[in-house]
Amino acid sequence: MYRAKAAGKGIRKIMAKGHELTGIKRKLFFWAVALGNKYDNLKSGGIWYNLQLSLANKIIFNKWREALGNNLELIITGGAACQVRLLRIFSAARIKIYEGYGPTENSPVISVNCQHTGGTKFGTVGPVIDGQEVKLEADGEICVKGPSVMMGYYKRPDLTAETIIDGWLHTGDIGVFEDNKYLKITDRKKELFKTSGGKYVAPQPIENKMKESPFIEQMMIIGAEQKFVGALIVPSFPNLKDWMQHKGIKFTTNEDAIHHPIVLELYKELIESFNKLFNQVEQVKKFELIANEWTIETGELTPTLKLKRKVIMEKFKNVCERIYC
Repeated sequence: MYRAKAAGKGIRKIMAKGHELTGIKRKLFFWAVALGNKYDNLKSGGIWYNLQLSLANKIIFNKWREALGNNLELIITGGAACQVRLLRIFSAARIKIYEGYGPTENSPVISVNCQHTGGTKFGTVGPVIDGQEVKLEADGEICVKGPSVMMGYYKRPDLTAETIIDGWLHTGDIGVFEDNKYLKITDRKKELFKTSGGKYVAPQPIENKMKESPFIEQMMIIGAEQKFVGALIVPSFPNLKDWMQHKGIKFTTNEDAIHHPIVLELYKELIESFNKLFNQVEQVKKFELIANEWTIETGELTPTLKLKRKVIMEKFKNVCERIYC
C-alpha cells in the first residue's frame, strides 16, 4: 500500500510522461485517459466500452502499474479532496484509490471508501466505519461520537468545551450523505463566506467541480463582503502547454502564458461552462491566473495539502484587488 503523497508523485509523473510522447503513442495514451475519465465503478459502461477498457489496460495502463512498482494493492488518500477525474482514470487503470476522512481529534478515521461491493462512490469519503456514530447538524456540520474521539486538547479546556459537546465531536466540516450511505464533504464551516448582498457561498464545491477540468490544477474562490464571486486559478501548465502548441501558440514561460489573450479566452469559456452548474450567487464573474503552483514549501498549502486561504489572500492581495477594482 502506497502512502498518498508518494503515490501522488507517481501519478503526476505518469501524466507528465504522456505529454512527452509523440505520434501514435501519444494518441493511444490520451485515448486510454479519455476512456478512464468515463469510468463508473457503480455501473457498467456497456460491452463496447468494457472491451475498449480491457484493451487500454493491456497496452497502456499496464505500463502505469509497472511505473508504480507493479505490486500495488491499493492507495489510501485523505487530508485534501482528490479530484474525481483522477479517481475515475486510475480506478479504470486497476490502480485502486480509496478516499477517506477523519480529523486528528478522532484518531483519525470516520469514513473511508473500501474494496467490497458497493463500498466506493467517487466524490465521497465513503461509508462510516463500524464503531463510529455520525450525525449532521442543521447547518450540515459533521459530528461524530465513538471510542476514538479525543479526551480533549492539551491544557485547553475552553477549546475542548467548544469542540466536544455531550460527547459529540464537532468537526467543523460540512457534509451530506449521498444515497443514505456515502459521506461527502462539501466545505469547511469556517470557510463559508458572505457576499456584500448577504448571500452565503461555500467555496469548496465550486473549486472541486471546476478542478475536474484538465486545465485547472488549483483554484481558490474569493468574494467575502464583495458584490460577486471571483477566483484565483493555477493552470495545469503541462496540459496548457500542450494545448497552446496544438493551437500553434508558442509557449515561453508560465508568466507569458497566463497573459496571452487566447489563453485567457480559453479559461473564460471554461469558467462559463462550469457556471451553468451553480446558482447566480455562486457563479465566478472574474478570475485571475497564477503563474506558479501553490505548495507546502512556498507556504500556500498545509502539510495535508489544504489551502491556507488567509495566506493566499495576503500573498496575492494585489491580484485579488484587480478582480474587484
